[in-house]
Amino acid sequence: MITSVSNAQVKNVVQLLQKSKARKKQGLFVVEGWKMCREMPDAWMKAVYVTEEFYENMSPQHKETYAEKGILEIVSDPVFQRMSDAKTPQGILAIVAQPEYTLEETLCGEKPLMVVLEDLQDPGNVGTILRTAEGAGVSGILLSRQCADLFSPKTVRSTMGSIYRMPFCYADNLAETLEKLKRDGYAIYAADLAGACDYDQADYTDKAAILIGNEGNGLSGELLALADKSVRIPMEGGAESLNAAMAAGILMYEAARQRRWKKEKNI
Repeated sequence: MITSVSNAQVKNVVQLLQKSKARKKQGLFVVEGWKMCREMPDAWMKAVYVTEEFYENMSPQHKETYAEKGILEIVSDPVFQRMSDAKTPQGILAIVAQPEYTLEETLCGEKPLMVVLEDLQDPGNVGTILRTAEGAGVSGILLSRQCADLFSPKTVRSTMGSIYRMPFCYADNLAETLEKLKRDGYAIYAADLAGACDYDQADYTDKAAILIGNEGNGLSGELLALADKSVRIPMEGGAESLNAAMAAGILMYEAARQRRWKKEKNI
C-alpha cells in the first residue's frame, strides 16, 4: 500500500492532473470516479489507484481483473486526497492512455456529420460538446490546436465517459482541413449571430460539418468565408447569445432530427 505523498507514482498522478505538458509528453491522462473507471476500455488502462475502503467494497471480479493486469495500487486516504482533483473523491482513479484518431477515422458512416471547434477556451464547453455529440450521433469532432486541453480533468469530467467513444482529431490548420472536406462534398455550416438563415432552415442530411467558434469572439473571418451557409439561433428577450456548448447542442440535435426524419420517410 502506498502511504507517502512523496511516492513517485503519486507525484506523477499529480503532474498528469495539473500539467498539460506532462500529459502530452507521456500520452496519458487521469480519470476519477467509479463510472469513468468502469467504462474505460481495457486496452487503455495503465494504472488504477483505490483507497482501502473502496478496495474492500469492490466486487471479486473487478479485483481479479485489475490484479491480473498488474495495475492495481491501494493507497492511504491522505495520499488519495493528494492525488485527487475531485471535491468529493470516490476513492478510485486511473491513469489512461490518450486515444489517437486520424481525420479519416472521424469521418465514419455513409454521410458523416462533423462538429468543428475553433479555439474554444472553456474545458467544460469542450467536454460537454463531446458528450452531446455522442448522444446526437455525430461522427467525429475536429478541433483547432488552440482549443482547451481535451484531457484536462475538467474536460474529462464534462464528457461523462464520451471521451472513450467519440472520435476526435486536431487540425494544425482548420481552414485547409475544411477546404479538403468541401472538395470531398461536405456542406459547411457556421454558427454565427449574424447568420443568413435560422438554424432549422439549413439541410444537414448529407455530409456536413458544423462550425462552432470561440466563446468570446465567435468564428474567425477565415472560417466564416469557407462556410457554405451561416446559421443563427433566434433569440428572444435581451439575451444576445447562447453558451457555446448549448448552441452546438441545438445544431447537433437539429441535424439528428432531420436525419432521423429522412430515414423514417426513406427519402
